[in-house]
Parts: sequence; structure tokens; C-alpha cells
Amino acid sequence: MLSTLDSYSQFLDPDSYNELKVETEGEFGGLGIEITIKDELLTIISPIDDTPAYRAGLLAGDRIVKIDGEMTRGVTLFEAVKKLRGTPGTQVKLTILREGENELKDLAVTRDIIKFRSIREAKFVEDHIGYVRLSDFQENTPRDLGNALTKLRDDAMDGLVLDLRNNPGGLLDVAVSVSEMFLKREQMVVSTKGRLRNQNMEFRVSSDGMVSDVPLVVLINEGSASASEIVAGAIQDHHRGVVMGTKSHGKGSVQTVFPLRDGSALRLTTSKWFTPAGQPIHDHGITPDVVVPFEPPPKKEKSSEEKAEELFDRLETEQQQDGPAVEPATEPPNPEAAGMDSQLARAVDLLKGLKVYQSKEGQRRESAASPHRH
Repeated sequence: MLSTLDSYSQFLDPDSYNELKVETEGEFGGLGIEITIKDELLTIISPIDDTPAYRAGLLAGDRIVKIDGEMTRGVTLFEAVKKLRGTPGTQVKLTILREGENELKDLAVTRDIIKFRSIREAKFVEDHIGYVRLSDFQENTPRDLGNALTKLRDDAMDGLVLDLRNNPGGLLDVAVSVSEMFLKREQMVVSTKGRLRNQNMEFRVSSDGMVSDVPLVVLINEGSASASEIVAGAIQDHHRGVVMGTKSHGKGSVQTVFPLRDGSALRLTTSKWFTPAGQPIHDHGITPDVVVPFEPPPKKEKSSEEKAEELFDRLETEQQQDGPAVEPATEPPNPEAAGMDSQLARAVDLLKGLKVYQSKEGQRRESAASPHRH
């Protein structure tokens, strides 16, 4: 009955309700993907970093056509989640259709314990520009993000890239707490509008954020959904920073969980949320201020010594085998060794340019304020 309302409303039996509580607290058994029903097809919103789904190469936008050989036509989210989750170490076979490709792909993915760590990375990328990668919004996110930002600020951070790419979202109150770190007192973060008047709410910042004056770029893509879109929309509408990347997913509805006496629960869509400027997020998404298509980091060029060493190793192997050497399996690219992807590189360039401009502007003001002698 609930599944006829929309793709996010569902009945949760006691086991499923317990699993939901575990998920928001940070750990469960599964593949590590956020899914939705889009255009009547089971669709991946985003893979979670460093999970079986991520390592298997699943991408945001992939359509799951079969699970263990069974067609997903007409499947509800509840049924799909039940099929995908399971005992760590067991395998599930997915048949996917990727946008722009005509052929179906079969992937075998081994389930594992999915442990959420909200802060995937917190470091300096270049010239005192901080970089924080936020993978989701769960109960411990504000504390972890606050600690990461405090450390970067204490180490003289003068620019920040907040990476919300492939962040599927999470808890509404956590999205508000995260936004508060970047905004000023009384600024609106998000508003919700429902059928009943008491569902119409505004969420505002209670005090000036800890990094409300640091130049900021927020990175988003088609895998950024829900709470990620709340944060990006608030930053964008208050002109607090520059939103960069590609258009976000467009999941802007609020689900309220109503526990029942037998341990089960109803998860019901009760309202939709809007950016501070009143723009709807649901089915619209957040359009970046600067659209930058994603290109992976360039491969690190090998030195002359490495090339020579590789050549001699290859010749020795051929002599031992008395024939041409077998090509070794290629290792997955190492982002640290390769450098920055196109979106991150553009974000860093923008912040560096802003620092140069602010420096020159400061010198100009000093020059204008100083007395002229003749």
C-alpha cells in the first residue's frame, strides 16, 4: 500500500527497522550503494567510498536490471534492499545497464560490513588550501567534520574545498548542523513544505559558523543527493562560496519514520525541502555555479630510470620464458600518485586566483590610504 505513494515510502518490518537504525548509526552488512527508483528502474544514486560496490566499479546512474538473475522490473526499494544486503562474505550477482552503453554488464560483488566514515579525507592539497571529503551525513558527522576543520584552521588554512561528490545524503538535522559551520547567524539553511501547516518549517543558523569567513568551493556531481543538496543549495543561495562540478541528483523529499508497537515502522514521505531562495530540490537538483565535467587524474609519467628498469626486466623475463613476456595485470590507479582530477584541480585554481586577487586588493587599499608626498 505504501509503495504506491512514492518510491521512498515503505513499511519496515522489525528486522528492516533495526537495520535502518544501524545504518544511520554507521554500520551494516551489504554492498555499499545508495539506490532509488528512477524512471521505473532500480538506479544507483552513488557507491560509497571504499566498499565492495566502489571497488567493483559501480557508478552513479547505473541501472540494476537483475539481482542474482532475477529481473528488477516492478521491484520496490524495500525488496531491492533486502536482496542486496546480507551476510558478509556472501556474493551477489548484479546485471547493470550503464548510460551511453547498449550492452548489459554482469558483476559479482562480495558483501562486506559497511562501515561509514563521514570524513574520507581531510588534508592540505596546495598552498594552505584545505580539502575535506564528506561521504555521508550520519549522527557523528558534525563532530568529525568539526574536528577536521579545527585542525586545518589551526594549521593556517586560508581556502577550503568541500567535496560532496557521490555523497548520497542522510539525516536532515545533520545537514543543518554541517551547513551551520559555513554560514552566519540567522541565515536560513533549508525550509520544508508539507500538506499540513505544522510540516512547514524553516531551519536557521543559531550562531556564526567556525569557518564562515574562509573562501569556499563545494564540489557536487550526479551522485550528490538529499542532505548534500541541502548544504550545496544553502552555500549557493547565500553566495557563501562557489558550487562547482556537475548537476546533483535531485532527491529533496523528507521521510519521517513512525515506530509501531510491534517493533515495525512506517517510513512515510511527509514533505519536500527547498533551498533558502525557495527553489525546489526534488527532481530538479542543484545546478553548479561553474559546470566542470569530470576527468580522472592524469597518470604519473615514469622517470627515465623507471622506464629503463622496466625495459630490462621485460627483456630478462622474455629470455627466461624463451618467448614474449605475459603482460602483468594493471593495478587500479592511485589518486595520490596521479594527482588531482579535473574538478578538484579547477576548485584549487579558483581559490588560488581568489587569494591573489585579495592580496592585490589589499595592497591597493593600503596604497590609497597612505599620504602622498610631493
